[in-house]
Amino acid sequence: MKAQLLVMSTPDGPFTILAQDGVVLASGWTAEPGELTGQIHPELRPGDVEAVTDLGSISRAVEAFYAGDPAPAMAVPVRQKSGPFRSHAWDVLRTVRPGSPVTYTEYAELSGNPKAVRAAASACAFNAAALFVPCHRVIRTDGSLGGFRWGLAIKESLLAREATESLLAREAG
Repeated sequence: MKAQLLVMSTPDGPFTILAQDGVVLASGWTAEPGELTGQIHPELRPGDVEAVTDLGSISRAVEAFYAGDPAPAMAVPVRQKSGPFRSHAWDVLRTVRPGSPVTYTEYAELSGNPKAVRAAASACAFNAAALFVPCHRVIRTDGSLGGFRWGLAIKESLLAREATESLLAREAG
């Protein structure tokens, strides 16, 4: 089956999603689909891709994120392939609370191996499904942002958006 490609406009610029059968294979803040395919495991790369104007619940999850509700993005199915630690670490990222970033050291601990800080950082670096697997929620131990494939300005924007949303939710709750 063909994969579907959607480019959405967001406050952080164009956001492109490559999905197949309702499952995200890759996503990121670019208008260039070619910038996404290199992150997809070779066994998962689609042969044919068709541009679409909507991806249903996936599109709605991105819209919800930018409207102040990051939860739906964590429910979107994602398909990535790697070794056991990295695969588990990607799942763990989806449990990091918006507005409460963790350090690479804390992320390694949450992933079950406190000594695997570099492996945890590698899981962020090789994450193909940005936003849906929120690697932007991992920062350096000194509180600085660290790296982000889509640029530090976008990482900073995402973290600031989630911090504001988290504060508003606490005040309302």
